[in-house]
Amino acid sequence: MISARALLLLTCSAIVCSACAARPQDTFGPAATPGALSASFPAPSRRVADIVAPRWTTEDSRDNAGEFARVAALAGVHQGARVADIGAGDGYYVMRLAPLVGESGRVYGEDIMVDYLRLLQQRVLRGHVDNVHVVLGDLHDPRLPTASIEIAFMIHMYHEIGQPFGVLWNLATAMQPRGRLVILDLERPTFNHGTPPSLLRCELAAVGYRELSFTKTGVEEYVAIFEAPSAATRPSASSIRTQLAAQPCVAP
Repeated sequence: MISARALLLLTCSAIVCSACAARPQDTFGPAATPGALSASFPAPSRRVADIVAPRWTTEDSRDNAGEFARVAALAGVHQGARVADIGAGDGYYVMRLAPLVGESGRVYGEDIMVDYLRLLQQRVLRGHVDNVHVVLGDLHDPRLPTASIEIAFMIHMYHEIGQPFGVLWNLATAMQPRGRLVILDLERPTFNHGTPPSLLRCELAAVGYRELSFTKTGVEEYVAIFEAPSAATRPSASSIRTQLAAQPCVAP
């Protein structure tokens, strides 16, 4: 005969197991081994904005403004493309990129905020989206597979990167030949959640990125597209440090 205490323990165990089933273990993590260390690169000569939310604004307002359609068209997203959303948050771009690249494509939704990735993972699971891989990155390294990405997106988040030179250098390792980095940001100071275009150009040029296009998409908003450097053309971390010590990238 089961005692009252034993019955209570069994009941509590069942409740705990039920909760575990309802909240599965995180299945995301880094998708690649670490790249160059953060200490290898100089700190930026500008303020870094705080990460404050998993999304820029409401999804309806962004859809109504045509943001995603405009950026995806400028980026040249197509069926079969392998793309990454760096700083994906809860997945506004990821969930819209997935049907555009199709079953033969792949979307990497990357972030450094575990809570945001949990929100993204839940959306992917609820939507039964099979071509999305959720990735936990580092502050200085997206931790994406080598030569895997054709188009990378940084949407309203470049100003929040504390170690931009490390992120850009390690991201280049993950880019396919002539891979493109698409940055959507605002012409504001970095502390006010924007990036002045001259500052953006300076920081990306320091790591060997080549500007392909710059499109004004709003009163303050712009989309800048850069080609990532190859292993042969990317400067070393030490040369980046030397160059920026002599001529730092300073906000206007």
